[in-house]
Amino acid sequence: MNPVHKKIPVLIHDGKPVCELLIAIEYIDEVWPHKSPLLSSDPCERARARFWAGYVDKKVYDLGKKVWSTKGEVQGRRKEEFMDCLKLLKGELGDKPYFGGEALGIVDIALVPYYTWFSSYEIFGEFSIEAECAKLISWARRCLEHNQSFSKCLADPTSVYQKVIKLGKWLGIE
Repeated sequence: MNPVHKKIPVLIHDGKPVCELLIAIEYIDEVWPHKSPLLSSDPCERARARFWAGYVDKKVYDLGKKVWSTKGEVQGRRKEEFMDCLKLLKGELGDKPYFGGEALGIVDIALVPYYTWFSSYEIFGEFSIEAECAKLISWARRCLEHNQSFSKCLADPTSVYQKVIKLGKWLGIE
């Protein structure tokens, strides 16, 4: 249903595809308005949130994959890049409970699914995200507690780990 990239996710609404995760999230926010919108009414804040959501979308998975799919010195560099990315996000979060401030926003929704991958990255890369980014781990746990939908729809970290092992074998990475 994605006419260009042939990838998921694709949201189908009224028989029409809405492609790409961030676009689908904004679409949901516009079509089904609720008390706490995912994007601020302030244009500058909306632009900032879109920037950071895009950063998450473009960086986190790719950098994480490089951690579990490499070895040795290369993996060491990849871990540093991944941790630099998370530290940058930790800095953006600051002392706010959520990236959007007091309420969940688009950046939170874009990033929280990767939390279930963190333990796999740590196991393969032999490092601790919480040791350097405790604030980010606390944020992820707060998101899961705040919104039970996350807990219900996100993959269990153990099943993610099993998936990573299968992906590694499929890609010829031992």
